[in-house]
Amino acid sequence: MLENIKVLCHSSIKFEKGQVLYFDPYKVNENYNDADVIFITHSHYDHFSEEDILKVKKETTKIVIPEDVYDKSMELGFSEENILTVKPNEEYEVNGIKFKTIPAYNVNKNFHPRANNWIGYIITLDNVVYYIAGDTDIIEENKKVKCDVAFVPIGGTYTMTAKEAATLVNEIKPKVAIPIHYGLIVGTKEDEEIFKENLNDDIKCEVLIK
Repeated sequence: MLENIKVLCHSSIKFEKGQVLYFDPYKVNENYNDADVIFITHSHYDHFSEEDILKVKKETTKIVIPEDVYDKSMELGFSEENILTVKPNEEYEVNGIKFKTIPAYNVNKNFHPRANNWIGYIITLDNVVYYIAGDTDIIEENKKVKCDVAFVPIGGTYTMTAKEAATLVNEIKPKVAIPIHYGLIVGTKEDEEIFKENLNDDIKCEVLIK
């Protein structure tokens, strides 16, 4: 399920599954210009990084975005037909890949307001369902997610804490849980350990941030 999947750092994830998919590319170490599709969860600089998008973008790259970064995406050289704007709680298709959008927002802090319509993604590849949560707390919408693999933020401050992230994962019961959004701006290896320790025994934790 995790073959050809990398967490490059923070919340920057790369899938090579027939097509090359990036989620929130950030701190990309060289110009790869290999993306078939870039998925953006929200407009914060560590998720919609213009510099890093240009490092992975090629002429035919499509970008999937919340509406508030449409103009900036156009400025980055994406043509109108290669931009897909999305809203929460919808189903879409890009390059033959079907995916759903799940709201991502805070409930006890103000960094990610619900009104911004920022998102996480549920995407199915090779009959495996992946959930990329985006920057979020535990919310009613993500407690209903059904997936095989869950990428969840654990760093606290702007998102769930490690313990809260484990609580969410225990509720949605994926086969594999992958902690993200720590080790760079917020969150530490200690949070990683707390996350692991609080997971149910039947859920496997895979650490992809090195």
